[in-house]
Amino acid sequence: MVTGSAHRFDDAMRQALEVARRAAPADVPIGAVVLDAAAEVVGTGYNAREADTDATAHAEILAIRAAAGRVGSWRLDGCTLVVTLEPCTMCAGAVVLARLSRLVFGAYDAKAGAVGSLWDVVRDRRLNHRPEVIGGVLADEAGALIREFFGDHR
Repeated sequence: MVTGSAHRFDDAMRQALEVARRAAPADVPIGAVVLDAAAEVVGTGYNAREADTDATAHAEILAIRAAAGRVGSWRLDGCTLVVTLEPCTMCAGAVVLARLSRLVFGAYDAKAGAVGSLWDVVRDRRLNHRPEVIGGVLADEAGALIREFFGDHR
Protein backbone atom coordinates (compact mmCIF):
# COMPACT_ATOMS: atom_id res chain seq x y z
CA MET A 1 0.00 0.00 0.00
CA VAL A 2 1.35 3.42 -0.97
CA THR A 3 1.20 6.14 1.62
CA GLY A 4 1.26 9.87 0.88
CA SER A 5 4.94 10.14 1.75
CA ALA A 6 5.70 7.23 -0.58
CA HIS A 7 5.16 9.51 -3.56
CA ARG A 8 8.51 11.08 -2.76
CA PHE A 9 9.97 7.90 -4.29
CA ASP A 10 8.14 8.18 -7.62
CA ASP A 11 11.16 9.70 -9.38
CA ALA A 12 13.50 7.04 -8.02
CA MET A 13 11.05 4.34 -9.11
CA ARG A 14 10.98 5.85 -12.59
CA GLN A 15 14.78 5.57 -12.60
CA ALA A 16 14.52 1.92 -11.52
CA LEU A 17 12.01 1.27 -14.31
CA GLU A 18 14.41 2.79 -16.82
CA VAL A 19 17.25 0.63 -15.48
CA ALA A 20 14.94 -2.43 -15.70
CA ARG A 21 14.52 -1.94 -19.44
CA ARG A 22 18.24 -2.70 -19.88
CA ALA A 23 17.63 -6.31 -18.80
CA ALA A 24 15.34 -7.16 -21.71
CA PRO A 25 15.16 -9.06 -23.96
CA ALA A 26 17.35 -11.68 -22.24
CA ASP A 27 16.22 -11.24 -18.64
CA VAL A 28 13.05 -10.36 -16.77
CA PRO A 29 13.03 -6.52 -16.68
CA ILE A 30 13.55 -5.77 -13.01
CA GLY A 31 15.57 -2.72 -12.02
CA ALA A 32 16.93 -1.35 -8.78
CA VAL A 33 18.58 1.82 -7.56
CA VAL A 34 20.18 2.54 -4.20
CA LEU A 35 19.87 6.07 -2.85
CA ASP A 36 22.12 7.47 -0.16
CA ALA A 37 20.78 9.59 2.70
CA ALA A 38 20.86 12.67 0.43
CA ALA A 39 18.74 10.81 -2.18
CA GLU A 40 21.66 10.55 -4.61
CA VAL A 41 21.96 7.34 -6.63
CA VAL A 42 24.96 5.34 -5.43
CA GLY A 43 24.20 2.05 -7.15
CA THR A 44 22.05 0.54 -9.87
CA GLY A 45 21.35 -2.95 -11.10
CA TYR A 46 19.10 -4.90 -13.42
CA ASN A 47 18.45 -8.61 -13.75
CA ALA A 48 21.37 -10.32 -15.46
CA ARG A 49 20.81 -13.99 -14.59
CA GLU A 50 20.71 -15.12 -18.21
CA ALA A 51 23.36 -12.70 -19.42
CA ASP A 52 25.79 -13.61 -16.63
CA THR A 53 24.68 -17.25 -16.23
CA ASP A 54 24.42 -16.45 -12.52
CA ALA A 55 21.38 -17.32 -10.43
CA THR A 56 22.30 -14.57 -7.95
CA ALA A 57 22.48 -11.77 -10.56
CA HIS A 58 19.20 -10.20 -9.46
CA ALA A 59 18.74 -6.45 -9.82
CA GLU A 60 18.77 -5.89 -6.05
CA ILE A 61 21.97 -7.85 -5.47
CA LEU A 62 23.81 -6.02 -8.26
CA ALA A 63 22.58 -2.61 -7.05
CA ILE A 64 23.60 -3.39 -3.46
CA ARG A 65 27.06 -4.52 -4.63
CA ALA A 66 27.49 -1.36 -6.70
CA ALA A 67 26.38 0.86 -3.80
CA ALA A 68 28.69 -0.89 -1.32
CA GLY A 69 31.60 -0.39 -3.69
CA ARG A 70 30.81 3.28 -4.14
CA VAL A 71 30.16 3.93 -0.45
CA GLY A 72 33.17 1.85 0.59
CA SER A 73 31.28 -0.30 3.07
CA TRP A 74 28.94 -3.28 3.03
CA ARG A 75 26.84 -1.48 5.63
CA LEU A 76 24.39 0.70 3.77
CA ASP A 77 22.90 2.44 6.81
CA GLY A 78 20.89 5.47 5.74
CA CYS A 79 20.43 4.13 2.22
CA THR A 80 17.22 3.20 0.41
CA LEU A 81 16.80 0.40 -2.11
CA VAL A 82 14.17 1.16 -4.74
CA VAL A 83 13.22 -1.87 -6.86
CA THR A 84 10.50 -2.43 -9.43
CA LEU A 85 9.30 -5.79 -8.04
CA GLU A 86 8.84 -7.10 -4.51
CA PRO A 87 12.11 -8.88 -3.61
CA CYS A 88 12.46 -12.65 -3.42
CA THR A 89 13.81 -14.39 -0.31
CA MET A 90 17.45 -14.04 -1.42
CA CYS A 91 17.12 -10.35 -2.12
CA ALA A 92 15.06 -9.66 1.00
CA GLY A 93 17.81 -11.35 3.01
CA ALA A 94 20.42 -9.19 1.30
CA VAL A 95 18.45 -6.06 2.23
CA VAL A 96 18.61 -7.12 5.88
CA LEU A 97 22.28 -8.13 5.74
CA ALA A 98 23.31 -4.87 4.02
CA ARG A 99 21.57 -2.91 6.81
CA LEU A 100 19.61 -0.83 4.31
CA SER A 101 17.40 1.65 6.15
CA ARG A 102 14.51 1.50 3.71
CA LEU A 103 13.12 -0.74 0.99
CA VAL A 104 10.76 0.71 -1.62
CA PHE A 105 9.24 -1.56 -4.24
CA GLY A 106 6.76 -1.30 -7.08
CA ALA A 107 4.71 -4.36 -8.03
CA TYR A 108 3.86 -7.09 -5.56
CA ASP A 109 4.98 -10.62 -6.47
CA ALA A 110 2.33 -13.16 -5.49
CA LYS A 111 4.51 -16.06 -6.70
CA ALA A 112 7.83 -15.31 -4.98
CA GLY A 113 7.53 -12.10 -2.94
CA ALA A 114 9.31 -12.15 0.41
CA VAL A 115 8.21 -8.74 1.69
CA GLY A 116 4.63 -9.56 2.52
CA SER A 117 3.20 -11.61 -0.35
CA LEU A 118 4.42 -15.13 0.47
CA TRP A 119 6.86 -14.39 3.28
CA ASP A 120 7.88 -11.29 5.19
CA VAL A 121 11.61 -11.73 5.62
CA VAL A 122 12.50 -8.07 6.18
CA ARG A 123 10.05 -7.63 9.06
CA ASP A 124 10.84 -10.90 10.84
CA ARG A 125 11.38 -9.95 14.50
CA ARG A 126 13.95 -12.72 14.89
CA LEU A 127 16.40 -10.86 12.64
CA ASN A 128 18.76 -8.18 13.88
CA HIS A 129 17.70 -5.51 11.38
CA ARG A 130 14.32 -4.50 9.99
CA PRO A 131 14.19 -1.75 7.35
CA GLU A 132 11.23 0.51 6.73
CA VAL A 133 9.15 -0.91 3.86
CA ILE A 134 7.07 1.01 1.32
CA GLY A 135 5.36 -1.15 -1.29
CA GLY A 136 3.23 -0.43 -4.32
CA VAL A 137 5.06 2.64 -5.63
CA LEU A 138 4.14 2.98 -9.33
CA ALA A 139 2.95 -0.62 -9.09
CA ASP A 140 0.87 -0.43 -12.27
CA GLU A 141 3.84 0.68 -14.38
CA ALA A 142 6.18 -1.86 -12.80
CA GLY A 143 3.69 -4.69 -13.21
CA ALA A 144 2.96 -3.74 -16.82
CA LEU A 145 6.66 -3.94 -17.72
CA ILE A 146 6.87 -7.50 -16.40
CA ARG A 147 3.54 -8.61 -17.91
CA GLU A 148 4.65 -7.26 -21.29
CA PHE A 149 7.91 -9.19 -21.05
CA PHE A 150 6.16 -12.48 -20.27
CA GLY A 151 3.49 -11.81 -22.89
CA ASP A 152 6.24 -11.55 -25.50
CA HIS A 153 7.98 -14.72 -24.26
CA ARG A 154 5.00 -17.10 -24.18
